[in-house]
Amino acid sequence: MNSLKKFSKVVALAAVVGLLGTVVAGCGGSKQDAAKPAADMGIKGSIQVKGSDTIVNLSQAMAEEFMKKNKDASVAVTGGGSGTGIKALVNGTTDLCNSSRNMTAEEKAEIKGKTQKDVKEIVIANDGIGFIVNKDNPVKELTMEQLSDIYTGKVSNWKELGGNDEKIVVYARETSSGTHVFVKEHVMKNKEYRSDALLQNSNAAIVKEVEGNKGAIGYVGLGYLKDTIKTLGVKKDAGSAAVMPSESSVKDKSYPVSRPLFVYAAGEPQGVAKAFVDFILSSEGQAIVKKMDFVSIN
Repeated sequence: MNSLKKFSKVVALAAVVGLLGTVVAGCGGSKQDAAKPAADMGIKGSIQVKGSDTIVNLSQAMAEEFMKKNKDASVAVTGGGSGTGIKALVNGTTDLCNSSRNMTAEEKAEIKGKTQKDVKEIVIANDGIGFIVNKDNPVKELTMEQLSDIYTGKVSNWKELGGNDEKIVVYARETSSGTHVFVKEHVMKNKEYRSDALLQNSNAAIVKEVEGNKGAIGYVGLGYLKDTIKTLGVKKDAGSAAVMPSESSVKDKSYPVSRPLFVYAAGEPQGVAKAFVDFILSSEGQAIVKKMDFVSIN
């Protein structure tokens, strides 16, 4: 995949926009409306979107396209992790929260307590979490249990998994990351991460570390897989066939580590926030989802 090239373009665009102030976007309400130019929509104002680093480049790309159609509305997109975005929604410092995990009942209750509004949950795309190793690692596939054993510290050498006699170097996302939480819940069955796991602040950082370390293993979103690292097939159990993360295996749910990606709001989104969400869910927005190597909800 050429995701990093796409990301580089997006990051470059976002940097330029950042110098100008904010990433700009906006528009009206329906999916049809989202395709109309700004002058026809009359949407004005600015919003903040904060949260998941997995989604941040996708969200920025959405805002870039939204900006072209809506000259009088702006959307500022920042990452920091799903947990950071959720805290911002609790504190009222963001209008929309990007999250790569489900918000907990406690978090929803906290937002309700602060804002007196029910949380609005919107699925904007789907994703598969790919487990990656160095290109020189001979291991091609692992079971969910083996992945759990690696991340909990039960297994520490690749030879125990059919690989070389080499120490396993484990990379994971920071605790504020929705991906960190999702892997802990769905792969590790809520067991704790091994104490020597090296926590990284982004998907791109994990890819970079795995590229240069023969003993490394890490996990990243579907949009961050590339040819310079090896993506492992994942088996539900020892008797199952290994499945590679892909658009088709995520859509048919045959890939065991698939998940929805969310936008959350306190109450129904209004104004620019509503228009931006409508754009994300439109056919044009979902085409961007596919372009960024995530899986469309359509």
